[in-house]
Amino acid sequence: MDDSYKIILSEKELPTAWYNVVPDLPEPLAPPLNPATGKPVTPEDLRPIFPDSLIEQEVSSGPWIEIPGEVREIYKLWRPSPLHTARRLEKALGTPARIYYKNEGVSPPGSHKPNTAVAQAYYNKKAGISRLATETGAGQWGSALSFACKLFEMQCTVYMVKVSYQQKPYRRILMHLWDGEVYPSPTERTRSGRTILSQNPGSMGSLGIAISEAVEDAATHEDTNYALGSVLNHVLLHQSIIGLETRKQLELAGDKADVIVGCVGGGSNFGGMVAPFIKDKVEGKSQIEIIAVEPKSCPTLTKGLYEYDFGDTAGMTPLMLMYTLGHTFEPPGIHAGGLRYHGDAPVLCNMVKSGLIRPRAYTQNPVFEAAVLFARTEGIIPAPETSHAVKGTIDEALKCKETGEEKAIVCCFSGHGHFDLSAYDDFMEGRLVDYEYPDEKIREALKDLPKFPTGL
Repeated sequence: MDDSYKIILSEKELPTAWYNVVPDLPEPLAPPLNPATGKPVTPEDLRPIFPDSLIEQEVSSGPWIEIPGEVREIYKLWRPSPLHTARRLEKALGTPARIYYKNEGVSPPGSHKPNTAVAQAYYNKKAGISRLATETGAGQWGSALSFACKLFEMQCTVYMVKVSYQQKPYRRILMHLWDGEVYPSPTERTRSGRTILSQNPGSMGSLGIAISEAVEDAATHEDTNYALGSVLNHVLLHQSIIGLETRKQLELAGDKADVIVGCVGGGSNFGGMVAPFIKDKVEGKSQIEIIAVEPKSCPTLTKGLYEYDFGDTAGMTPLMLMYTLGHTFEPPGIHAGGLRYHGDAPVLCNMVKSGLIRPRAYTQNPVFEAAVLFARTEGIIPAPETSHAVKGTIDEALKCKETGEEKAIVCCFSGHGHFDLSAYDDFMEGRLVDYEYPDEKIREALKDLPKFPTGL
């Protein structure tokens, strides 16, 4: 075998359907609740912001949903994405482990996000919608949706978390390049934004706040729908193309994953990567280890409560059963590693609760140290979010070095870091601060959890 290689499927082998993991869950997925009634949401509750096609996918119990031909043709701009072997990293670590990474950074916006952005833009366009409103943290989702909307000749409005708007100007420029309009959130454009600013004029924003603004924008304009880049079932469904390709590529390599590692903010890249591997694990046909990595500054899976909570700060979204730090949670501005959401995808949280997935949290300096090692061996610069997965992968490979086990470790490389070089500069110049979110602040935020469910 060569020192390094990549496994690429042909366009003909591009999956023709997305995989829905919901039927595979060992415990039924709890329904989202209407905050006004405490009862499960109905399609009518969601129609002000989503098209019927996506609502149907959100509640689907079928294992497969066909990928529309027009979406599949656009996917061919960058898909199937390559599965690389990390031979140089293996050598640097001195590990007997076989390290693979699924490179989602090859997409035009540089991350996994267009896998669902293109699909969501397509379904909204078919429904007669001319504009999509959304939020973005690091800017990967905002740039992906701007890209997708441009392809379908739609307008795109992005509410970008203010601290990221300031820290990551090139993501903002990329959105503008694809004709997206971008505003630092919280803004004066919405009632929820104005409320936050009246309470905290210096607010640096959060994904929860930005979601509130985007949802309000969509709900108050007839030509506009809302698009979410993570958390919801239909988003993880679209991202399942990552795991489907990976399974096929490992078969071509004559290998099988022993460990899968991915980063988790809301759960889309990770959920999409692991979904096609879950059924075998549930049925006892596989002993695969699945590791979800998050930052200690936003420790949702490792320190959050498994409760019903809003998906946004203003309480405009349905209530979801998930691990949460409280919808009023606002991460520190000094955190450069992304993954700032207060909750996680209910599907992912269900799998963590049932023991299918093991969560892990790191501070940011060790994460960037791992990212630099990866860049200096494999030549690709990981996004700060992706770097959490890289750190987890390296730690698993070092365990193999100690035990002598020759495991196959697969890393979901969710995006490149070409627009995040200022964070790398801060790390290399010693300006990054390791920050662990205080338990007392988490307890304070959790006091505001809604008193639900009452309608089940």
